[in-house]
Amino acid sequence: GRSGPRPRTAALLLFQADHGLTQDALMRAVDPGLLERLGLFSVASQAPDRQTYLKRPDLGRRLTEEAKALLRERCAKNPDVQVFVGDGLSGAAIEHNLEKILPVLQQGLASAGLSMGTPVFVRNARVGLPNDVNAIVDAHVCALLIGERPGLARAESMSISLGYRPQPDSTDAHRDAICNIYEGGLNPLEAGAHAVQLIQRMIAAQTSGVGLKQAAG
Repeated sequence: GRSGPRPRTAALLLFQADHGLTQDALMRAVDPGLLERLGLFSVASQAPDRQTYLKRPDLGRRLTEEAKALLRERCAKNPDVQVFVGDGLSGAAIEHNLEKILPVLQQGLASAGLSMGTPVFVRNARVGLPNDVNAIVDAHVCALLIGERPGLARAESMSISLGYRPQPDSTDAHRDAICNIYEGGLNPLEAGAHAVQLIQRMIAAQTSGVGLKQAAG
């Protein structure tokens, strides 16, 4: 099964197959047909391709000038909640979960009496992107659905990053996250309902992240 101290052949082949799934998830583009079915138009971050995106995380946190112009033109302004989607580190995660979770968010926000802005998809997005988006849409809460870093043989996990009125200088301390969303982890339907409850708490307390925990304590 092996020569010397090397891994057994079966274990090595399994590792290579799992690593291949991870690479596929990192480089995979989200199906345009899925975005069209859900009514999302697409814009891009300043990272022009996946290699640059992986090497320059800062570019994934900022919109291109063309993207900003499209958001100004097409997005509703001053909504209670701006929901947008980013491929992040796994386009596969968006394809696995978006059709399940987005309707839950839409229905839950409507039932809570909260207005939802125009949903949009951002290519090569990073978690800090709401700072740039909210400078245009001016929402009370921004919710970014984004693909998580894929693990070995696990590429379908996504997160929701939420922040109250994100500003250009907002950091991770100003945000909350719902993580590990996939069938087998946190169910997308449950995650959507939990996100609506968290958004309601943020709006009531007018804060998020560390501030929200302090308000609750």
